[in-house]
Amino acid sequence: MTTLADPHKESFRLSMLLNDTRYRSLTFQFIALVAIIATMAFIGGNLVRNLAEAGLNISYDFLGAQAGYDINQRPISYDSQDTHGRAAMVGLLNTLIVAFLGCITATIIGVVAGVLRLSPNWLVRKIMAFYVEIFRNVPVLIWILIIFSIMINAAPAPNAFRGDEPTASMWLFDSIAVTNRGVYLPKPIWGSGSLLVVGVFIASIIGIFLFRRYARKQLFDHGRLIPTFWPSLALLFIPVILAQLVLGTPISLEYPALKGFNFRGGITILGSLIALWFALSIYTGAFIAENVRAGILAVSKGQTEAAAALGLRPGRIMNLVVLPQALRVIIPPLISQYLNITKNSSLAIAVGYMDLTGTLGGITLLQTGRAIESVLLLMLFYLIISLSISFIMNIYNNTMKLQER
Repeated sequence: MTTLADPHKESFRLSMLLNDTRYRSLTFQFIALVAIIATMAFIGGNLVRNLAEAGLNISYDFLGAQAGYDINQRPISYDSQDTHGRAAMVGLLNTLIVAFLGCITATIIGVVAGVLRLSPNWLVRKIMAFYVEIFRNVPVLIWILIIFSIMINAAPAPNAFRGDEPTASMWLFDSIAVTNRGVYLPKPIWGSGSLLVVGVFIASIIGIFLFRRYARKQLFDHGRLIPTFWPSLALLFIPVILAQLVLGTPISLEYPALKGFNFRGGITILGSLIALWFALSIYTGAFIAENVRAGILAVSKGQTEAAAALGLRPGRIMNLVVLPQALRVIIPPLISQYLNITKNSSLAIAVGYMDLTGTLGGITLLQTGRAIESVLLLMLFYLIISLSISFIMNIYNNTMKLQER
């Protein structure tokens, strides 16, 4: 059985790759891809050839060699006898700590400042405008050095005494020590049954999210206003306290104590970490504040007026009506600000905080002379961190988009 060919269907010819608009863009993209691959292959081959002529080769064996240097802020166990790979891991964790704390704090500062920038109170509005203009127009490195200098000069030395009493600022029933070297916090000691207490705490947090979602659903579906603050606070603390008491306090605390010239015990947060954290947070928070202000202004004023006509208070109008719609405008530039915090954390070396750049891209590179290997690893780590942040935030951004039918 034969079929008749479509007389209007044109047979494919090679000239159509350039002359036909259906294929022309694909042709140019393919040519560009081939050119990029060829260029990268040429650069890579030239690099390998020059290294071979110089008697060098790309090797990562140096990561297994002894590091021989100390790191001041250690989230995991480490000493100078460990390997360069272990030192790089400590630096990576220090970078992640600064990035996580900076993103959380900058978001809080930015949202509060952005909302207050639109406050009907003239004084509050101008103070927030002053904060935004001052912090975002001065380089972040200068703010890091300023805050670090303030900490060194304003806080007392840990071994300074006034009479028989240490002058270090002691907070919360002498459980937290604030000195010019850093802040010393109580350290949890995990005993038998502590995992169960942690599990109860995680379950409490999940319960808070479920309860608040239920309260929001009741408000939207039935108009019932259910209080959420005090029940959420009770869900956060009461189950954990009961589990701690019933299990015989499996989680205890080790408090910092002044021994000799410094505090010992507890968790040490160096002044360099605090200065870097707050500087990145306050600096980036100024940019986030403008993103938040733009997002709020993008919401039609009629939405606010309609919510007020229904009897909603200004605070609930902002939380339930304005901000959920403004997030669709706020989140895309917010992702860029999170990436900026992560990349700007590489300025930590200016105040002596040993992050990934200070360990792998600093002392390890200088000791081993493996500049190419260290820089390639450094680029890979920052690339993975940035892509991970973008991936997570893009998932959240997709959930906030308008759902079309």
